[in-house]
Amino acid sequence: MQEPVIKVIIPAFNESQSIQQVIEDIPKKLVDGIVVVNNASSDATAKRARQSGATVIDQPKRGYGNACLKGIDYLKKSKNPPDIVVFLDADYSDSPDEMGQIVDPIIENNVDLVIGSRALGNREPGAMKPQQIFGNWLATSLMRLFWNAKFTDLGPFRAIKFNKLLELNMQDTTFGWTVEMQVKALKHNFAYTEVPVSYKKRIGVSKISGTINGSIKAGYKILYTIFKNL
Repeated sequence: MQEPVIKVIIPAFNESQSIQQVIEDIPKKLVDGIVVVNNASSDATAKRARQSGATVIDQPKRGYGNACLKGIDYLKKSKNPPDIVVFLDADYSDSPDEMGQIVDPIIENNVDLVIGSRALGNREPGAMKPQQIFGNWLATSLMRLFWNAKFTDLGPFRAIKFNKLLELNMQDTTFGWTVEMQVKALKHNFAYTEVPVSYKKRIGVSKISGTINGSIKAGYKILYTIFKNL
């Protein structure tokens, strides 16, 4: 793949403290557009994203998957849809400057899907809660059991060919988004790989792993998504 069009989708719910740093650290020579999906934020997330040069679209219906689906729909209808789309969280726990190594296997080796693995990379102590670590281990173990998958993480920092993403017909609107993509990629026999990525403590409090209720809901949805795709 020569000089692909690469665009970034960043779902964001009340991430005004971090969104500018995330956008500023994205390698601008690498990407052709940054889309921040403002997911019913009540703070200055949208304003600060626009100030940093991103395109901001609104998704008033809460949910990580809802925000991602809104971003996909926007890119699908754009005049210059991407060859590759990168998903990146807005809390600055990922390192946007590592985006080159996320997209490189697609460009150089024609891989369809690349997951940034926090399990393989340099993870700051305390960056992931114990329930996140266990949840990732359980989900990837089940994928290994059912589909002989070699995933080590459900990391949100990932890249996928846009045409392949559309083939997956993504549906999940909340916490099952990442695992749905990986399970469906396995069922479609997509070529995939993982690359090690850095992971640090997020700015602000997590809306999912930072609460007991959020962790339980996320865990249930991840397991539900795996088993319904058997």
